[in-house]
Amino acid sequence: MNVPIIAVDGPSGSGKGTISRLLASRLGWHLLDSGALYRLVALAGMMRGISDGDEPAHAVLAATLDARFETDAAGQERILLDGQEVTLDLRAESTGNLASVVAAMPTVRGALLDRQRAFAVPPGLVADGRDMGTVVFPAAGLKVFLTASAEERARRRYNQLKEKGLAANLAGLSQEIHERDRRDSARSVAPLRPATDAVTIDSTGMTVEQVVAQVLALAREAFPAI
Repeated sequence: MNVPIIAVDGPSGSGKGTISRLLASRLGWHLLDSGALYRLVALAGMMRGISDGDEPAHAVLAATLDARFETDAAGQERILLDGQEVTLDLRAESTGNLASVVAAMPTVRGALLDRQRAFAVPPGLVADGRDMGTVVFPAAGLKVFLTASAEERARRRYNQLKEKGLAANLAGLSQEIHERDRRDSARSVAPLRPATDAVTIDSTGMTVEQVVAQVLALAREAFPAI
């Protein structure tokens, strides 16, 4: 099945989640938030008291994850784990930091690979993550690597967390982003890097609408039928 796919990769806080959601909405395509899957595995491990470094136990969680992604009446995301809403817990910075550790586990990545690829159904897919264009969908028709300065990414993440009513510290976020960049880029399996045929967009100083417009223009070139 030849399904059009836009792979959007990039480091933490680059805005890829926001951009991907808007692209999927504008195009009427499906959305894969791959980071949410790793966060769910990390959160499930925390809820069960599993040690951060217990790879076999996390791999079992990844293979048996009971997760649902929904949208409420106001159009906001709603994520359920084992039937329990965990949306705010999932977006907490502590969950994101642990997800970065879990994502470095080869057996966890392997367990989630088929689940991610199953999202590629008509009319099309926008896939948001760190290895969408390099590992999960290497044949994607359009690959975008979205980045921004570490300072800009920390500021965006701070504002995002405050808007959700979550605690945030700008200096702490900046330090955590540097550490996550190092960990994500240095891991042995599917390290964070642009695909060789990806278009890199540095969104520092750009508005969300400017980035969306640029990617949509690229999409129309890659997929003339849309």
